[in-house]
Amino acid sequence: MNQSQVNHLEIPTKNSHNNSQNKIIPIPTNLKIEALRKNLEKYSNTRQLIILQDFPDPDALSGAWAYKLIAQQYDIESDIIYAGTLSHQENIALVKLTNLPVQRWTVETTKKKDLSLYQGCVFIDNQGTTSQLTSLVKPTLPVTAIIDHHSLQDDLKPEFVDIRPAVKATATILTQYIQAGLLEFDSNTAEHIKCATALMHGLRSDTNQLRQATDEDFLAAAYLSRFYDSSLLDAVLQSSRSKRVMDIIERALSHRWIDNNFSISGVGYLRALDRDAIPQAADFLLTEENVHTAVVYGIVHDKQEELEVVIGSLRTNKITLDPDEFIKEAFGMDAQGRFFGGGRSQAGGFEIPIGFLSGFNDNSEYSQKKWDVFNAQIKQKLFKLVNPK
Repeated sequence: MNQSQVNHLEIPTKNSHNNSQNKIIPIPTNLKIEALRKNLEKYSNTRQLIILQDFPDPDALSGAWAYKLIAQQYDIESDIIYAGTLSHQENIALVKLTNLPVQRWTVETTKKKDLSLYQGCVFIDNQGTTSQLTSLVKPTLPVTAIIDHHSLQDDLKPEFVDIRPAVKATATILTQYIQAGLLEFDSNTAEHIKCATALMHGLRSDTNQLRQATDEDFLAAAYLSRFYDSSLLDAVLQSSRSKRVMDIIERALSHRWIDNNFSISGVGYLRALDRDAIPQAADFLLTEENVHTAVVYGIVHDKQEELEVVIGSLRTNKITLDPDEFIKEAFGMDAQGRFFGGGRSQAGGFEIPIGFLSGFNDNSEYSQKKWDVFNAQIKQKLFKLVNPK
């Protein structure tokens, strides 16, 4: 049998004695399963860092937790870390309600850490380009694994890699490894129930509530349905928006510009804590009649770190529009050849460093001038694609 083909795992039903009633679940190839197993065995009795993007979403958080539990089966202790902020109300609720074991390491605190305590680092739902910690950790620790569903970026050279852009969620990939037997979920174990709930949330989040799900995503969700806590998931999903998020959505609505069914809006300055309001505002603008694509952006500033960056989010329901191609064509790449953004089906984002002009200034006139320059430049680049004429 060709190892590149998709293998299957039979999941017994209650009447497992009847082979005709066994569920056939696609899983990663035997080659991938064995490769990950050998990688985990190689690092048995060691400690690893699991690095997430600076502003992790439910897919990243749940996938990292699943990997941590899988690694524990091989006596690997790991710490899940990120450098930015948990700002979206659902992400905060997910971490608090499930006790998801994630830690915030800033650049400064990471410089003071004794990284010799760790023997490797793992990247889940990212490939190092969206984390400030990559440049600090990579020279010291080997990259033992990358598991992701975004396009291959090829910056890191991991010992094990499973990158599948055709799969809509990294949570799906990790669930498949659990199905394959690298971890035996127990419906009587509280931690497993909470992890399954987190994986279900991550899967739903990255598939737009399963509306964009593939066969693999649906089958992973079906497997998780045997373990997750629906009441706990409801509590996460029902977390309310803050007043600041509502104010930013209102700002996006009042500043939007519509042409050729695109809705484009700059929302000015935001605190780092409010950056997740940008994709929420884009989601809201997309609900307007005769709008098939929404782009919302703003300057996110962190007074403590004295950093500023333009953050933008794209949402679309137009089948023929590829967010990844659109964002890369609109904004191009930096001096190191890295694109300022990209995307997946029906969603994308971009981050543009402000560079020399970075740094919050209490002078409102100066700040307004800076915003006017970046706002005009971003709109100009978007307009060239929205209305080429």
